[in-house]
Amino acid sequence: MAPGLNGVITRTHQLRPDSAATQMSTLSVLLQYLLPHHALSRFTALFAESALLKNLLIGSFIRRYRVDLADALVTDPKAFENFNDFFTRELKPGARPLPEGSDAVVSPADGTVSQAGTISGKVLLQAKGRFFELAELLGGNTALAEQFHDGSFATIYLSPRDYHRVHMPLAGRLEKMIYVPGRLFSVNPRTTEKVSGLFARNERVVCVFHTAAGPMAVIMVGAMIVAGIETVWSGTVCPSSGTRIIRETDFDNRSPPIELAMGAEMGRFKLGSTAIVLFGAGAVELVSEIKAEAAVQMGQPLGKVRDA
Repeated sequence: MAPGLNGVITRTHQLRPDSAATQMSTLSVLLQYLLPHHALSRFTALFAESALLKNLLIGSFIRRYRVDLADALVTDPKAFENFNDFFTRELKPGARPLPEGSDAVVSPADGTVSQAGTISGKVLLQAKGRFFELAELLGGNTALAEQFHDGSFATIYLSPRDYHRVHMPLAGRLEKMIYVPGRLFSVNPRTTEKVSGLFARNERVVCVFHTAAGPMAVIMVGAMIVAGIETVWSGTVCPSSGTRIIRETDFDNRSPPIELAMGAEMGRFKLGSTAIVLFGAGAVELVSEIKAEAAVQMGQPLGKVRDA
């Protein structure tokens, strides 16, 4: 074996037929280390925001990823202004019903559970055998990270065919937003299994709320190609206008405060995305169905607030 970049291993001897796919998977991940992530993503954004060739792009995307527009407010692919308008499409009212009860915690997005469960002290499980530091995910804010030690988490991967708006898992008041610059690796399962600390390396936006369950963080992780992230209170957060430094914005003393109900939209992705939800120790009990590889929809119960 020959060591690859950052611990990725490549095999140099002839592979058996059943391991050819593994070799191709590893090579595709290695290639991502060499690509100019941000330049490629910004170039692609020019087409995604333009009306030029938008019908061709949208039609090809729908066929390639088998996108179902039945739940979308706009069901005619040609009616969208551009590709990003299609990608961040709105759902019909009532398409994602919310559970009754004040103790419910719901999925913030449509997608697939990458991992979920208990935070092991200061680290989160990324994939089988791979962990990453909670403080690194939160931009190095150790005081904030301490609020989630031994807590619970759910990581949800949004595939290209999914609905790409992010909603509140629980009603809350916005206290802090942290923009963390970084790379733009793909966040698909293949890359997640092979790139160490992926979610703590990619560009991301950390949103911290005060809720009935105590502190709650929703982290919106960018990825390869467009990697645009918006919030309903700040508009476009990234791609940022050239800055490559961590930015923290406090909203705790904002008047009037920014308060969002459970299920309310809080942000959206423009291609490539993962959402991670964090709660403090003993605050939330996840339901047994929320486990790796489970499909979820926005509004589906993730768990319930303890002692609500």
